[in-house]
Formats: sequence, structure tokens, C-alpha cells
Amino acid sequence: MIESCGISGSGDAAVATAAALAGAAVVRDLYGQRLHRVDKGDGDFATAADIAAEKAVVDVLRAARPADAVLGEEGGQQGESGAAREWLVDPLCGTLNYAVGTYLAAVNVALRDGAAAVADPFGGEVYFTDGRAARVRRDGAEDTPLTPSPTTGLVDVNLDPPFPGAPEFRAVDLLAHPAFAARFRPRVVSTTLALAWVAAGKRAAYVTDGGDLSGSVHFAAGIALCRAAGCTVTGTDGRPVGAAGRGLVAAADDETHGALMAMIRSLGAHTGTAR
Repeated sequence: MIESCGISGSGDAAVATAAALAGAAVVRDLYGQRLHRVDKGDGDFATAADIAAEKAVVDVLRAARPADAVLGEEGGQQGESGAAREWLVDPLCGTLNYAVGTYLAAVNVALRDGAAAVADPFGGEVYFTDGRAARVRRDGAEDTPLTPSPTTGLVDVNLDPPFPGAPEFRAVDLLAHPAFAARFRPRVVSTTLALAWVAAGKRAAYVTDGGDLSGSVHFAAGIALCRAAGCTVTGTDGRPVGAAGRGLVAAADDETHGALMAMIRSLGAHTGTAR
């Protein structure tokens, strides 16, 4: 299991890793307890574990980078909005899974356009990048590079509403495409831990619809890992992920990405054409 650790270096990647590990320790320690829930509306909620994990993450960030701004899923904006250095924190990605006793969750910490870390509280792994290279640390062992691979043929598809691309495209529609069933096998883990798995070769790709996800507390860390590992990353419209982009297709290689994009386009994505 992951053990909480101090910051072993002074770089942003070390800070992100230590913060993610601190959050993961809280998530793991509170697992299985009857936790108070905070209703967010539309069926969404946070638990006491989300809130406590975010505090643990922010405490590490504040100690190491006191001048930086922080945007947390639960605590909101701390520091100047739009600051040159801002940390994006999703303290428990997979709250619904966690609340019903499923070991599928992640702690995401990302410096906007910089270092990032994704910790798996139950899998004994923390994935991290300095923005150039991506690595994984397993149960405190020596860090190893992340190597994307399409070999598994497994594609994680986010099916959670809302569906801002509808009616032209919804990620759920991809599963019914004959070419998808012929080449891939769908998985739905309902946590962006799956993005780290794409970077690590455990998944061939990840697909979700949505708007600009580059500054999302849910997606920023996973996107950073995939980019640093050498994955092919675009929106579902084929544009770079960012203000002009739409949704996310993160694939292990160009061929897998191209196959998925061809299916998305044939579904009428972003064209308004009939299917």
C-alpha cells in the first residue's frame, strides 16, 4: 500500500507527489466508515473523506508553495484566480465508487500547465510527471517510466452526464458502433484514474465528452500524465485540448487515436449530420 511520505525533493513534481500521497492516505484511512455527505445537487455529493483529503493535499501545497493559488473541488478558489501558478486539486475522483465500497478512486493534483500527480489509494501506485517525463512509483519501490501501449484493447468511456456534445455526439453512443465492438472492449470505471492507466499501458484509450477539460480539477493531472508519457491527446473534435477543444480522447498511440476519431466522426460528431 502507498505510505504517506514527505517531500523528497524541491521540484514541483515532488510537491505534487507528496500532496497526492497525503490525500490518498486520508482516503484510505476513512474507507468503509459511515461518512457524512454534502449534497451538491443533480445527484452529486461529497463525503467527509473528500473534504478531509483536500485539506491534507492543500496543507502540503501550502507548506511547500505558500505563494501559489489553489483551486480545489471542495474548497473552491484559494488565492488569486488566474494566478501564474495555480494548483488544481480533485481530492477524491470516484466519490460514488468510494461511497459504496468500491476500490476505484484517485487523488489528482496538478500545477496548471506543469507538474502533476495521480495517486491510487488502494492500488499502491502514484503516477507523476514534471511536465516532461512521466513515471510511476509502486509501493515505494524505484520509480519507473510510464509506457503507453494499445495492447490491452481496453477503452475507458466516461458515461456520466451532462452530455454537452449531444445530439451530435455522446460518449455512450460510441459503445454501439460496430467498429468499436470489433476492435476494442469498453470499460467504465467512473474515475479519471483511467487516464493514468492509459499512460501506463493498462488502457488503450480514454474517451469523454465535455467542454474544455484542460483546466478541470478532474482531468488536468491525467491529461498531463498522458502528454508526458507520449500519448496522443485531443478533444473529441480532433482539436488540441484547451479553450477551443471539446471533450477528450487520450490514446496510447496515433493508430488507436485515429481509429476512435474515425468512429466518432461517423457518429456525426461536431458536424450536425444525421447518423
